[in-house]
Amino acid sequence: MSSSRRFLRPLLYTSAAALTGGGLLYYINRPRSIPGSDPASVPPPRYTDDGRFSPPRFPLVKTRDEQIADLKKSAGIQSAVDIAKGATKSVLGSLTGNKDTSPIEQQLEKHEDAEPYDLLIIGGGATGAGIALDAATRGLKVAMVEREDFASGTSSKSTKLVHGGVRYLEKAVWELDYNQYKLVKEALRERKYFLDTAPHLSNWLPIMIPVQKWWQAPYFWAGTKFYDFLAGSEGIESSYFLTKSRALDAFPMLKKENLFGALVYYDGAHNDSRMNVSIAMTAALYGATVVNHLEVTSLEKDANGKLIGAKVKDRVQEKNGQTPQEFSIKAKGIINATGPFTDAVRKMDEPQVPEIVAPSSGVHVILPGYYSPSKMGLIDPKTSDGRVIFFLPWQGNTIAGTTDAPTAISQNPIAGEEEINWILSEIRGYLSPDLNVRRGDVLAAWSGIRPLVKDPHSKNTESLVRNHLITVSDSGLLTCAGGKWTTYRQMAEEAVDEAIKRYHLKTGPLLQAPRVSGSEMIDDAAPLDGACQTHQVRLVGAHGFSNTLFINLIQHFGLESIVAKHLTESYGDRAWTVAALSAPTEQRYPVRGLKISALYPFIDGEVRYAVRHEYAQTAVDVLARRTRLAFLNAQAALEALPTVIDLMSEELKWDKKRQEKEWKDAVQFLASMGLAKSKLSVTRKDVEDGKAGEYDEHERKLYSRHDRPADMMESDSKFASGKKPIVSTDSPVNK
Repeated sequence: MSSSRRFLRPLLYTSAAALTGGGLLYYINRPRSIPGSDPASVPPPRYTDDGRFSPPRFPLVKTRDEQIADLKKSAGIQSAVDIAKGATKSVLGSLTGNKDTSPIEQQLEKHEDAEPYDLLIIGGGATGAGIALDAATRGLKVAMVEREDFASGTSSKSTKLVHGGVRYLEKAVWELDYNQYKLVKEALRERKYFLDTAPHLSNWLPIMIPVQKWWQAPYFWAGTKFYDFLAGSEGIESSYFLTKSRALDAFPMLKKENLFGALVYYDGAHNDSRMNVSIAMTAALYGATVVNHLEVTSLEKDANGKLIGAKVKDRVQEKNGQTPQEFSIKAKGIINATGPFTDAVRKMDEPQVPEIVAPSSGVHVILPGYYSPSKMGLIDPKTSDGRVIFFLPWQGNTIAGTTDAPTAISQNPIAGEEEINWILSEIRGYLSPDLNVRRGDVLAAWSGIRPLVKDPHSKNTESLVRNHLITVSDSGLLTCAGGKWTTYRQMAEEAVDEAIKRYHLKTGPLLQAPRVSGSEMIDDAAPLDGACQTHQVRLVGAHGFSNTLFINLIQHFGLESIVAKHLTESYGDRAWTVAALSAPTEQRYPVRGLKISALYPFIDGEVRYAVRHEYAQTAVDVLARRTRLAFLNAQAALEALPTVIDLMSEELKWDKKRQEKEWKDAVQFLASMGLAKSKLSVTRKDVEDGKAGEYDEHERKLYSRHDRPADMMESDSKFASGKKPIVSTDSPVNK
């Protein structure tokens, strides 16, 4: 008996260990659903047996003029001028005995019968657009207005990550901070929703953490595994360790000295401004009235001091040289979602209210794509001053940042040389010394303002809230501020929940939801029961997207491969429309799609699509936020500017004065994107004559520009011609 026990006990222990280890291995390596890897919910169109081809037909948003007309209706069917005209007609009618003329009372009754919006949202960034989509899909009547353009502020100037935040998790553990832990947990959940609802605009990205000392390996390993554990089913691939040789193979640009190995974990990345525009356009399709370049000039209150609306003016009219007419928008509730400009709107409501925004500047630089692998990012968790810096592939280039310093609030802040040089200095610290990281390699640089907020109800008024803040003033202004891109949807849900309670709004099923997919195969209204469903509301372009969609575009339109892939990853299934709006090249190949910049895959059809379907109103709207050319290469954006202005002039019927204004405004904006000061005085004629590409002395020294072909370039030696001592006298170089 005892001998059998001695035999069975080790067997049981071994079996238990094997089962536990096997279960752990299965959990780590279990199959996951990768966004974009599944077949499209709506398959691409095909040729029929008789050779016919039926491209997708997508629902259209209302035109900008139609949206503005809807805003005006909220304040009454007729304006004050119309009522005055009605009064005149009434008097004339009484004098002439004409009983058919409408009396003044009827005119005023029409004015009072107008139905106000349930919610008026001020601000068209990620938060404002997210609130508009959430409220519209709950059956509320919603309006959203933006002074500039969708994502014109912080929402287009992020690090382009959709992440839980490994550094927040580290703080949560070491400081035993439950609020930090909740923030990470919430962000990891939202990260998965992000990737599910817009797989064409977001993707998983492996990020490497270099390990310099052996003892860092178990520390980082434990941290990344805890990050995986918190993500749970919302995660995708598990983190893993790489030896020194494998780390250098995955990231050849790394410095070899003192490198022990690396940990790799997964987070999300996205195209931020295109995501923002897509959220706004999806909200418009679900019935929200969304208008950009419409500025709120004042807030309106009733006799009891409660907010009932806002006065606005159309800035596009100003750009066209016209005097904009102010008009009112009436709403039961007003939401302030203006990011860094939060306090400016709060002071429209209460001039003496204390400020809650603590603006912080985050500078990023764009470098050529050869500085990083195309599918691997890097994080330096401990820079020289203790901050964190990311180094990520994005849109074919490399993005590096960010800084974090107090700043003043402005519309287009300029990245300072000190911040740019600090980022470059940190990059040199972990890249191979063989790589010469040069200031001249910076293709673009910008500063985004992060709107950190202080809780006005906190005893310590200087303490910053870690996540976001929702507060309501005595007059009824609901402010939603703070937070980050990853949690925009959760912020919107909480803001709409609070608005429904504060303003006594009634939600309900959306009975006449559009077929956003452009197909009868999917009923987008099915889940919309009046509760928040934005975690499963797919954005414009998501339904028909797959990782192989670009092949269908190539085969039908004859697009260049890199262009087709770019279109599907920027527009999803709407790439069919963009390609159809592209002009023929009159060449054998590619057949369609005229590039607006020879260096990048942006084409003419995108400009037309931006104007017709995404409310683009200025050249900067297109260069910075519909395409991303201004963020990728400021000089290339300058050289593309004449083409963009000409295409938009055809669509919007701009006259010469408007075209000249667009040129000046765009060049001024490009100054905030890192355009060299020597280029700010360049004229359109200079660009068309090729003079914009002329280089100064600094740029001339970056490359061997004018040397004739030779075994050794003349400019590579400090010795005079014929006097190079290490080369044979018979060499052509010495002759």
